[in-house]
Amino acid sequence: SARAVLKRTVSVHIYCCSNMSLFFCFLSDLLMSLAALNVSLFVAQTSLTLDGLQQLSDHRLLFFFLFLMAYVFALCSDGLVLVVICTRHSLHKPMYVFVAALLLNSLLGGSAVYPRLLWELLWESGSVLVTLSACACQMWVLYTVGGSAFMLLTAMAFDRYVAICRPMRYAALVSPRTVKAVLLFCWLLPATMVLIIVLLAVCQPLCRSHINRLYCDLYSLNRLSCGGNAALLSEVFALFISVATVLLPVAFVLFSYSSILYVSLCRTRGSSSKALRTCLPHLLVFLNYSACTAVELLQRRLQAGDQTASSVLTSVLVVLVPTVLNPVVYGLNMKMLILTIEIKVLNHHCLIYFSKKHSWKL
Repeated sequence: SARAVLKRTVSVHIYCCSNMSLFFCFLSDLLMSLAALNVSLFVAQTSLTLDGLQQLSDHRLLFFFLFLMAYVFALCSDGLVLVVICTRHSLHKPMYVFVAALLLNSLLGGSAVYPRLLWELLWESGSVLVTLSACACQMWVLYTVGGSAFMLLTAMAFDRYVAICRPMRYAALVSPRTVKAVLLFCWLLPATMVLIIVLLAVCQPLCRSHINRLYCDLYSLNRLSCGGNAALLSEVFALFISVATVLLPVAFVLFSYSSILYVSLCRTRGSSSKALRTCLPHLLVFLNYSACTAVELLQRRLQAGDQTASSVLTSVLVVLVPTVLNPVVYGLNMKMLILTIEIKVLNHHCLIYFSKKHSWKL
């Protein structure tokens, strides 16, 4: 029975605490407890209804083509920059590695929402029924990508801070081994923390099943719960994750770029302008993510009851805008990247021209 499994979980917890770290012990305890309560909670509510599509039903085809063009542009632009960075050995530097990781991150976030959204805009006309497991997977990807984005921006700010303010120690502090470790940390920490909060949210008893959005989000799911300790624990842990993966990185980024600005102003005009041009793309992307996150938080806290079409569209654009603007910002501000892309395009056209000319002579 569930009670017996919970008792066994407590004994395992005591054993773990004497042999494992506190974090992994808590994680194993939580997963076993959720498994014990799996039958009683998931039987009560196994599906959810997304009602956001009703707000866009009058112009479904228009929104379908707009979102399709934006998503295709994001795929092509992000993919082009990723291919250039991966194939050019001269771009295998920490700064460009973090740029590639951030672009890949935004692609994963957009792909978690837009393929399904495009399908629903094309074929569905009203509310959309989704399983609780699919909703959990979508939330896990979205919030993992969001947390990883801010942590990657923090890593990029640290890279620029060391390169400009501590140039003599750059090779020692930002080594290839350090870059690999930072990338793993930026992805694994948010993924683990978000997994816990998603499991807490999904396994709490739900008294309602309708979400007034086009995709699943944690705040809407918590509003469907019946309350109690599970809902309170989910909200507290969500606040802790927000502080760890958003607020602390934002504070460090602001400190890093303030230090860079101070050091740049103390140098000659040429070196200071070069340093500022190097940091400008990262700062623009950081402001882009921060603005989208602020809009999302304000909308979720201020919006009550049924949402309007504008609020539904805003929730979609919050995910799409970073995916579209990031490659544009980096592509327009990195001369080396632009030059590499131009060389690749020129070589491709020359290859096609000479191959056609050679085949015509034959």
